[in-house]
Amino acid sequence: MTIKYEPLNRRERIVKLFREAIEAENRNDFETAKRKLDEILHESLDVEPEFYFEACFRLADIFLQEDNYRGAVKCAIRGTVRAPNENLYRLGVKRLGDILAVIKEAGKLGELENDPESFIRQADEDEELKAFVRAILNVIQGKKVEEKFSVREMEEVISLLEGLK
Repeated sequence: MTIKYEPLNRRERIVKLFREAIEAENRNDFETAKRKLDEILHESLDVEPEFYFEACFRLADIFLQEDNYRGAVKCAIRGTVRAPNENLYRLGVKRLGDILAVIKEAGKLGELENDPESFIRQADEDEELKAFVRAILNVIQGKKVEEKFSVREMEEVISLLEGLK
């Protein structure tokens, strides 16, 4: 009797990588965790959008732990713009707001003011998300935001940030 080994399919490989990334993160081995999450991003781009979304936010969490606030925000925007459905899109906006609240609590919102275009580029072709990112940057700079958004969670994030100033 011969045992035939088949290579892991994409989903199984991604799940395995997630497990390894979480284990590495739990050991505070952030470099290994980031490398595993990067592999997930590569494996899931355009074919497994739910995994891509979650990997972006897990990577954002790691960046927050490393005090890499710019990286955290960029990953959150990238995850949100590639959300595969409206519910995950709204969740992405909410999670971006949570990340911004953590950054505000650390007193580091000012770090996001340099090179604002790098954040806007992450929004890709999503014009409302681009406008939302611009609005966030305006609030951080102390400017009043007059623009209204069709996504309730965007309005909530702007209100929260304005209240934190």
